[in-house]
Amino acid sequence: MSHPQQGSTLTLVLMVVAAGTGGTLQYGYNLAIMNAPTTYIQTFINETALQRWDVQLEDYQVTLVWTIIVSIFSLGGLAGALIAGPMTIRFGRKKCLLMNNVFLMTGALVAVTSRAAGSFEMIIISRVLIGINSGISMNVQPMYFGESAPKHLRGAASMSSAVFAAFGVMLGQVVGLREVLGSEPCWHYLLASNAVPGLIQLLTLPWFPESPRYLLIDRGDKEACINALRRLRGCEVQSSELNEILEEQAETKGMRPKRPWELFTDPSVRWQLISVMVISSAMQLCGNDSIYFYASYVFKEAGIAEDQVQYITIGTGTCEFSACIMCNLLVELKGRRFMLMGGFILMTVWAVVFTIALSFEHLASWMQYVSMGCIFTYILSFGMGPAGVTGVLPTEIFNQAARPAAYMIAGSMMWLNLFITGMVFPFLVSELSQYCFVPFAAVCLLSAIFVGLFLPETKGKTLSAITSEFNKLNFKGLEPNSPSHTEAQYQLGEVCHSTSL
Repeated sequence: MSHPQQGSTLTLVLMVVAAGTGGTLQYGYNLAIMNAPTTYIQTFINETALQRWDVQLEDYQVTLVWTIIVSIFSLGGLAGALIAGPMTIRFGRKKCLLMNNVFLMTGALVAVTSRAAGSFEMIIISRVLIGINSGISMNVQPMYFGESAPKHLRGAASMSSAVFAAFGVMLGQVVGLREVLGSEPCWHYLLASNAVPGLIQLLTLPWFPESPRYLLIDRGDKEACINALRRLRGCEVQSSELNEILEEQAETKGMRPKRPWELFTDPSVRWQLISVMVISSAMQLCGNDSIYFYASYVFKEAGIAEDQVQYITIGTGTCEFSACIMCNLLVELKGRRFMLMGGFILMTVWAVVFTIALSFEHLASWMQYVSMGCIFTYILSFGMGPAGVTGVLPTEIFNQAARPAAYMIAGSMMWLNLFITGMVFPFLVSELSQYCFVPFAAVCLLSAIFVGLFLPETKGKTLSAITSEFNKLNFKGLEPNSPSHTEAQYQLGEVCHSTSL
């Protein structure tokens, strides 16, 4: 058919909404909802200790328990990233997302009953379970989208995971308002409110097909693959797309899914793995989550009343959400490499300006407004590049056999570095004071240089063509055991006839 776009776009969009609502949205949402009830939960910790042991906890002890509650989410996410790979291989992408709601619903139930049970330990258990849910979603959802979308929409579909995560942050900030669930009587309902998006996913996602690539390459079910493609495209299956999936099936035929440690010893994916590890680590080490720490302080210093700060802070979440949408629209025009480099370079600039503004805010009152501006521009730059593009890469640069293991490694690096940043940042603030963003500026600059030197553009290319690009690095000076140069150039020249939405 000459105009399959309308039907395919509608089905794909509905599938993306169904999966994303209970998927990566949970990551942003569960990060954001912990800001509002901080003082209420700390009071609950103290009151629980007093009732249970007749002991008044010291401030540092309450802070320690609170830090564990917040940080344990990252360790749960790390565990989720590690089990996501085996789950997707065994159950498939869609079923894995649906089964993932077991962790979510259990965590929500534990959280909502923690207050009546008088147990802050239940909050910790809940955060571990919610972290596992988010860790699985962050790995499986981009894989599911990338494998289900046509080549010309692959980047935009995969990047929608970042859009949902940013929307989750904004939604969490709104639900956390005192007028909604951010008040003292409702904080336990706030912690359990994440069950609502999960329920929406459970009711809607089963109506959509499994990943076509998983059906054909992993399960060997060609008929199911064709049916899934037909439903997702809204038309008869185009031979070029089916042939590309069949070619990948032929390349991985007889190969079992790779384990993460096997990728480290495979020279044919050396630079693919290095790229994914570096960029996934940089996504957390760039300091975007840490800048939220400074937001309330800077807004208060700029003269905004304390009871109004919560409303201004919503602007930071809205900022990242808007930037992710813009990145989603631009990524297929400008390419992944351009968006990543541009995002990291702009973040470097704003981190330097932010440091200067913090250093001289006592000399000029208008510097406080410069600091405010830097917060928004830094978050915008993050959303325009690293937030969206990072999750796309493993889908595009690894084959079906290596993809789940690659996502396990990428997810592990992301969650581990999120945990490290969360633990180290308070010490950076105390030791470096206004210069605490200098290390983040260095990370952003080095990341931009790495992307410019080593990451090839993947926009609109087949896996064989992308592999051919990486083989120039993997087998520099050697004859690679890979598709021939002629074949790669032929595939690079393939065009998708359906290029508009």
